[in-house]
Amino acid sequence: MNSPSLFSHRRFWAHRFGVAPFLPRTAEEMEALGWEACDIILVTGDAYVDHPSFGMGIIGRLLEAQGFRVGILDQPDWNDPHAFHALGEPTLFFGVTGGNMDSLVNHYTSDKKPRSDDAYTPGGLAGSRPDRATIVYTHRCRAAFPDRPVIIGGIEASLRRLAHFDYWSNKVRRSLLVDSGADLLIYGNAERALVEIAHRIAAGENPRKIYDVRGTAVRRQVGASGPIDAELGEFLVERSDQFDAVGVIDPLLDPYATEEEMRSNNDLIKEESSSGSAQNLIQLGLKKTEVAQQDQSLNERKIRASHPRERTIIRLPSSADVTKDKALYAHANRVFHLEANPHNARALVQRNGDTDVFVNPPPFPLTTAEMDKLYELPYQRVPHPAHQDKIPAYEMIRFSVTIMRGCFGGCSFCSITEHEGRIIQSRSEKSILNEVEGLKQIPGFTGAVSDLGGPTANMYRLACKSRAIEASCRKPSCVYPGICSNLNTDHSPLIQIYKKARRIPGIKKIAIASGLRYDLAVESPEYIKELVTHHVGGYLKIAPEHTESGPLSKMMKPGIGAYDRFKELFEEYSKKAGKKQYLIPYFIAAHPGTRDEDMLELALWLKANGYRADQVQAFLPSPMSYATAMYHTGRNPLKAVKAKGSEPVYSVKTYDQRKLHKAFLRYHDSSNWPLLRKALRKMGRSDLIGNQPTQLIPGESRATRERAGRQHHRGRHQAQPSRSQGRAGKRRSGSTQSGRFATTHNGLPQFPPKNGRKRP
Repeated sequence: MNSPSLFSHRRFWAHRFGVAPFLPRTAEEMEALGWEACDIILVTGDAYVDHPSFGMGIIGRLLEAQGFRVGILDQPDWNDPHAFHALGEPTLFFGVTGGNMDSLVNHYTSDKKPRSDDAYTPGGLAGSRPDRATIVYTHRCRAAFPDRPVIIGGIEASLRRLAHFDYWSNKVRRSLLVDSGADLLIYGNAERALVEIAHRIAAGENPRKIYDVRGTAVRRQVGASGPIDAELGEFLVERSDQFDAVGVIDPLLDPYATEEEMRSNNDLIKEESSSGSAQNLIQLGLKKTEVAQQDQSLNERKIRASHPRERTIIRLPSSADVTKDKALYAHANRVFHLEANPHNARALVQRNGDTDVFVNPPPFPLTTAEMDKLYELPYQRVPHPAHQDKIPAYEMIRFSVTIMRGCFGGCSFCSITEHEGRIIQSRSEKSILNEVEGLKQIPGFTGAVSDLGGPTANMYRLACKSRAIEASCRKPSCVYPGICSNLNTDHSPLIQIYKKARRIPGIKKIAIASGLRYDLAVESPEYIKELVTHHVGGYLKIAPEHTESGPLSKMMKPGIGAYDRFKELFEEYSKKAGKKQYLIPYFIAAHPGTRDEDMLELALWLKANGYRADQVQAFLPSPMSYATAMYHTGRNPLKAVKAKGSEPVYSVKTYDQRKLHKAFLRYHDSSNWPLLRKALRKMGRSDLIGNQPTQLIPGESRATRERAGRQHHRGRHQAQPSRSQGRAGKRRSGSTQSGRFATTHNGLPQFPPKNGRKRP
């Protein structure tokens, strides 16, 4: 199954204006190009960088190649309505994205504390985009030009295309399509969908009526269940629990209700059906789903058995249902991920408020030829000249080359699965080497290529050995719990690219900065040899994430044994190359499935291996991921979800416990020792406190113990009024001062107010 070529459409008439040096940001730039209007205006939360590593750069140049006049409003002032008039009214539509990062991830840490910088803003300054940027920008576009359609996309839209748990508000929110009021939502890598939609809108179609484009979500009324006649022909609507049972879904029938009340409240019981049969089922207290199954005719069953999969729609529990019932949320999340393979995924529909959100199957992957042409468009590879201050994200990737997309690792906490998908899309060797050659023309290039990679470093051209198996597979990962026997793990095409690229005259060094999948790398020792010998600059970052099976099983990551095997090969080939090189492992604290004991074992492993983490990463629940469903519901959607009896998943949620888990990762930091001592004593592991090599942290020094004793003694002394105070002391409503602290009448310490102001 394939879609028409990305570049097969007849170009829009405006292609006669040619290629713009930079896509215009202002009316003056637009007029200099001879345009009286833009056909499409892209609104983004990032500063405009004309580089294929930036979403708006690649989308803008692609639409330009289709013949459209494209303008960009980058980081417009959302508090100024006039900012959205800067390029006038587009003739076709607005395209809105929050940017390369989700705006809330961009703004807040995993502890919900505001970040002090923004890597996608000139100067790295924070505050240049609003929270929930896609919603705010869409509302501003709508207010500026009510008649123009608004299409939303980017990672913020991808991760919120259905009802989702929102970590920052700690509640389930509706689809972003509904909350933003946009006409249409595009998820994943948007090239196929956006090109088709742009041409269809240019031909006069209403985007709200474009129902059949893969990779899109649109409002569309869909029947509750059974065959329906829709604009696109006959579809079969199946309830999601009919093929992935969630157990008890609906509340028990009211035992005090009359038969008439039961019938009126149960829309699945037919009025003309056998009253005896229906009545018996009701009296037995069975659920509506069971009534429907028992009442289903043989003819309907035959229809379901013979109906084409591609003409089937799965109805998920509504946003209201998944908000009220965590089992239903976990079930819906599981079904959503099962329908991720573009070759066998079915359309999804979910009621959000008073409308149905209809989600088409994912788009088919780009071919190698399409990828080549896309990345060979006329990018300037630099920020727009209006941005004079350095943009940190650009500085990091300015001399990098993207060689592939997608990731079949399936890590439960990673948003690549929901955004780019699991099928690897690779460029040709020739196209990659030509781009490496072209880096020499960029101002400031010194011969060092910062990366050849993508979402991962070493999945280039890796795929299922059988197209038929790939088309039918519904596994969430190709490498967990072990590497699939059907997966091709041959790294030789990637090795050849590394070798040929580093031999290009003028190329002095090629580093590999993308995340390395070490369990795949050990399948190709020759790859590790090439990597270690020529592409590591002393340190290589790698992410085992944890050492214990509990959290690793919820992350869908391999055991620490795979890391140990990679480490052996890394050190062997480093020694043969005559280099002293080191691995820097990354770990996640507070991931679902992680208990205090797991973090303790990880800390002991770190100390035994001589690792001291400078920075720690705590789990951040991104919308719609498997791990976020675990965090929110306490259930494991990697397995069938039941109302009762599902595998429970423990999650760390309080700030104090998250702080403790991070402290275990930085066991060597003396500021964490008091917290760790308290925790170890509570866990019955006081044996790990001391100065022996096998102990985790040192005990308190004598001076520390004496100081703590004095403070404890002083607190006890001040807590009780002296006899000389008599009743007058007890009648005081205020507090007595002593040194730094004040003690209230009940003996609890009261800190003095800052700046002389009373505390509320």
